[in-house]
Amino acid sequence: MESTKIFDAEFKFMNLVWDRAPIKSSELVRLAEDELGWKKSTTYTVIRRLSDRGIIKNENSIVIVLKERDKIQKAEAYEFIDKVFDGSLKMFFTSFLKKEKLSKEELEELKKIVELNSKRGE
Repeated sequence: MESTKIFDAEFKFMNLVWDRAPIKSSELVRLAEDELGWKKSTTYTVIRRLSDRGIIKNENSIVIVLKERDKIQKAEAYEFIDKVFDGSLKMFFTSFLKKEKLSKEELEELKKIVELNSKRGE
């Protein structure tokens, strides 16, 4: 699994980018100030850091996405499961389901997802 670490504040910023890209960096400065309370310098620092890590690209003051939201979410989920549940999906689901009560519909939906992914692995 590809490891692309993205921190909480960066993820909030990336939601602005993912929802609007391609977008002018000056527009991102305005959005980050309005929605995240960031200063201009903070926004440009985060743009540079995310660019350095290959998550976005800022070319000619236009920010484009290089790593889509679902790829980052998947990497973050695997990192969490590895860290907290020693990489065990079974332990994750067991722990989660002990606390959360799912409806019959939710259980059926999860069952379909598991079955679909099991068939992919055959």
